[in-house]
Amino acid sequence: MTRKKVKLAYIANDSTRKATFKKRKRGLIKKISELSTLCDVPACALIYSQYESLPDIWPSPSGVQRVIAQFRNMPEMEQGRKMFNQETFLRLRIVKAHEQLKRLRKENREKEVSRVMFQTLTGRPLQGLNMIDLNDLGWLIDQNVKELGEKIKSKREELLVQSNEVTVAAPNAAALPAAAGDLGMDLNMQQPAMENTMQRPPWFSDVMTPQEPMGLGAAGGYEVLPLGDQNHPEFWHNSPFFH
Repeated sequence: MTRKKVKLAYIANDSTRKATFKKRKRGLIKKISELSTLCDVPACALIYSQYESLPDIWPSPSGVQRVIAQFRNMPEMEQGRKMFNQETFLRLRIVKAHEQLKRLRKENREKEVSRVMFQTLTGRPLQGLNMIDLNDLGWLIDQNVKELGEKIKSKREELLVQSNEVTVAAPNAAALPAAAGDLGMDLNMQQPAMENTMQRPPWFSDVMTPQEPMGLGAAGGYEVLPLGDQNHPEFWHNSPFFH
């Protein structure tokens, strides 16, 4: 049975708060002891509370002084290198959340434009797209064409290497033209098939055989889906991903 998620908030009830303090204090000291023993690192703990006049010290007063002295002997830059307060922690979380949001927006935008690109294969019109949408669509098509060209080039080089190997291993000169001709035939047969080597999104088949009309803009009697935000926020203008 999984543990119930604990709400991180001040416990108003005095007896419950005191019991929780004692339980968590024992757990904290246990974890510090395990960390020090298993990883062989110097560690100590000083825990003050309103329930006791003296603080809880682990492992001992001399052990605490030794760890503190070792810390103070470090350079000042090293002492504060990994220290931050609550404000710094929240700022780091906000920056990380903004970066994640930016990445997800790029991925969503690429999927939207990819959807439109595959819709054109079914003869759907592109009316309703503005210049920003058309530029993004052109960029994505160029990227796919470039990737396909690289795969074709790699396949041709692979077939050329195989041709050279056959030429070297041929038993006589009469077998060379036949082997080269066979490889040339294989090359011609491989080229149309290589068009399908690009990885397609899992929703490609749904786009090619849609259950209901889809597209961008209303033209030719088709229902159109808007591509992204109609206001086109400044994010897409400044995004290096779609220039």
